Amino acid sequence: MPIVLIVGATRGLGAALANYHASQPDTTVFGTTRSAAGPKSDKLSDKIVWVPNIDVAQENCGRSLVNQLPALGGGGGMLEGGIKAFDIVYITAGYFVTEDFTNGPKWDEEVKMYSAFSISKHDTHGRLTGLLATSAISPPFIVYSLSRAKFLKAGSKVVLVSSESGSITLRHEKEGGGNYGHHASKAALNMVGKLLSLDVKDKGIIISVVHPGFMRTEMTAGVGFDKYWDDGGAVPPEEAAKSLAEWVEKDLDMSKSGEYWAPRGPRDIGTADVTIGTGLPTPLHLPW
Repeated sequence: MPIVLIVGATRGLGAALANYHASQPDTTVFGTTRSAAGPKSDKLSDKIVWVPNIDVAQENCGRSLVNQLPALGGGGGMLEGGIKAFDIVYITAGYFVTEDFTNGPKWDEEVKMYSAFSISKHDTHGRLTGLLATSAISPPFIVYSLSRAKFLKAGSKVVLVSSESGSITLRHEKEGGGNYGHHASKAALNMVGKLLSLDVKDKGIIISVVHPGFMRTEMTAGVGFDKYWDDGGAVPPEEAAKSLAEWVEKDLDMSKSGEYWAPRGPRDIGTADVTIGTGLPTPLHLPW
């Protein structure tokens, strides 16, 4: 029976991944939330086991996660009949604030994008403009804690949700500069994924870094990117989650550990044609 953990499961891609896996037969799904209890939402499956008070902006995020797991999951929890390890772990969510050279970079916002500062920002009209970040700092703390507590095993798959924006090769004058914190924090996350893959290779644990696709979310709309949705091939989070989950389940193995992939291919990567060519395959192995 597969056991799946989504770190950052309350909204966006994380929520869609949690719902997708919860809909699969004989699958146990754990999802983390920063709040003291699981969210009350009819958009989230009632099959999700919530792990509360997990803040990836805090140093103790990994320890807090593994300390709670033994008591969760029903029956004897994760310790029933011996420690049960996760088959798949996603570390996801996103925080994005735009920057440009005309108005200058934004120090505090860049710090938030690197460290996953735990806020939900709203503009003066009440629209959501920022969410949790996929921190470039927290993944080693989470993976280390899960591994030490034996919640990861040989064959476990850890997926760090990054973005094509973290690829240096894919940057081009066609797209222009700016958005320094967004691009650089994703590049840092990519490096973290590569290094982690080397650290856990002898344990048989698989680490993958992925670009899940350009999505029609509150976050991309909040920074004005909804104007690119149609031309950019943006899809609902549910569609991106299905593509990602199916790739993780069927195609991701140790031969791809430490690599950077776009399960949906180049269709929403606007600079792919001018940087790495045309006629590219799906899924696509991305360049760093």
